[in-house]
Amino acid sequence: MTFPTKSAVLVPSPGAETPGASALARPEPKSAGKWDAPEPIPFVDVSVVIPAYNEEGAIVSGVAELNRVLSALPISYDIVVVNDGSTDRTGAEAEKTDARVVHQRRNRGYGAALKRGIAQSNSTYVVITDADGTYPADTIPGMLQLARDVDMVVADRGAAMKNVPLLRRPAKFALNSLARYLAKRKINDLNSGLRVFKRSSLTPFIPLLPEGFSFTTTITLCMICSDLEVVYTPVNYGRRIGTSKIRATDFFAFVLLVLRIVTLFRPLRIFIPMGAVWMLLGTAKLAYDIVLWNLSESAVLAFLFGIMAWSLGLIADMISRLHLRP
Repeated sequence: MTFPTKSAVLVPSPGAETPGASALARPEPKSAGKWDAPEPIPFVDVSVVIPAYNEEGAIVSGVAELNRVLSALPISYDIVVVNDGSTDRTGAEAEKTDARVVHQRRNRGYGAALKRGIAQSNSTYVVITDADGTYPADTIPGMLQLARDVDMVVADRGAAMKNVPLLRRPAKFALNSLARYLAKRKINDLNSGLRVFKRSSLTPFIPLLPEGFSFTTTITLCMICSDLEVVYTPVNYGRRIGTSKIRATDFFAFVLLVLRIVTLFRPLRIFIPMGAVWMLLGTAKLAYDIVLWNLSESAVLAFLFGIMAWSLGLIADMISRLHLRP
């Protein structure tokens, strides 16, 4: 960086008018952004983004394991750790590694940390993983190999999720079943935290991705509903270091998120069944009214609600196609 030199006083030539104080030479004004321009982010083949919140006991070993695995590959890579406003020594521990550390002053959320890390990287492929030691780094080379021909590779935890509490398993099953139905495809693992993306496939969805834990759920549904290539590969999911940050009440937020994303991409999957339910209720009430020989307003309203639901579905589908067209 070049700093301006001290200004010199202009010495008037003989016979020239003596300049006033305002005529003294001044430093050249710096151009806008000359000193504040950020350094360019070097381009690499693979960027690994690790969101970290209160993970002081796992971040150093996690980065070391990633370096061990990735350094053996014939690729260039960098590791970006996003310290998401941790209240422990996560930031200080991360600085001890050779990863690039991005600090956020407050805890903004899992998705916000990932989006910040993705924005602070420059690569062909983006890998996201957790900082709690649950995902083995040895899985990443195989996932990178698969990512050459697809848009996203997801680590499928499958039956290895032994550390999921029993009370949370029914909620996860219900959420996954709903997502599978709405997306019209089997989804092996809806919110796995280890993924490999092609950056070109990930970037268009960044504005849609939330700042909370639903980041992975959202990107899964976005890519599947957009008919992009998503494949799953099994992974040995380990015991986490530290405590989970997900609460039981997040289940309802996940359900709402699934409905919103599918409404955006495939609205007829919601509005057609909704209208059909109202039509069935109206038909049943009409049959009952015929027996009593007394047509009620409720039967008529049920038919109207069914027609309205189908009409809204068609309008939403048209808007979705216009919004998502190439």
